[in-house]
Amino acid sequence: MTSSTLRFRPPAGAGFCPRPVPGAALRLFLFHHAGGSHLLYRDWVAHFPADWEIHLLDAPGRGRLTDLPACSDAGQLVDFFHDEIVLAMDRPFAFFGHSMGGLAAYELTNRLAAEGLPLPVWLGLSARGAPRPPGPSDTRHTLPDDALRHHLAAMGGTPPEVLQDPEIWQLFGPMIRTDLRLVETWTPCEGTAPLTVPLSVFGGSDDVVVSPQRLAAWQQHARRFLGLHLFDGDHFYFRGRTAEMAALVTAQIRAATAGATQGAVR
Repeated sequence: MTSSTLRFRPPAGAGFCPRPVPGAALRLFLFHHAGGSHLLYRDWVAHFPADWEIHLLDAPGRGRLTDLPACSDAGQLVDFFHDEIVLAMDRPFAFFGHSMGGLAAYELTNRLAAEGLPLPVWLGLSARGAPRPPGPSDTRHTLPDDALRHHLAAMGGTPPEVLQDPEIWQLFGPMIRTDLRLVETWTPCEGTAPLTVPLSVFGGSDDVVVSPQRLAAWQQHARRFLGLHLFDGDHFYFRGRTAEMAALVTAQIRAATAGATQGAVR
């Protein structure tokens, strides 16, 4: 598979499109977790329908965007992704976000709604709890390095060499801490209306960060809730389930758009 940068913006933009599809029926944007990058989804692309164009997004401060400072709050992160998405609204599009990526996808959807812009045909939120004010448990970003590395190991998903090698941790630790601060200090706006976009939620039954109860609470924040899909596993429950997850996401998008008129997702 040949890689190419997203054609809507210069190479420094947020998006990376491994498989451009002229005349795509749908654009699916995938948002990564705290401390991660678009590489989280590199093996997913081949499992989606051939007429869908998959866009892997990077937050500043990692991967191709290492030279950019990491975003310090959710508003900055949404601003960054917003400029990418508004240039890609000439056809149906959908969002899927894991953990911090779920927060970004949710807030971006609200931003588009507030601006009267086209909305995604579907929103998928993975390992991201329903909105609530910051609580006593939202302090991972303040932990000493040893305690933070221990917590990240329990979460899963972070390569062992990042946690065990002091030099590698020196490189990645600050970015991970900044991302966690962004997530844990986010405060939802009071009076935010329930989502009008069809919403599906995903998570792991043994996640040490987000309980199934917090995942299920999303039903109160969506007018069309397509259900909670709970798997055995931790915060990164989808490891080893690439084809299964892509098939489930595809089915959920098709369910969200079922009955739509000509021009909808096939």
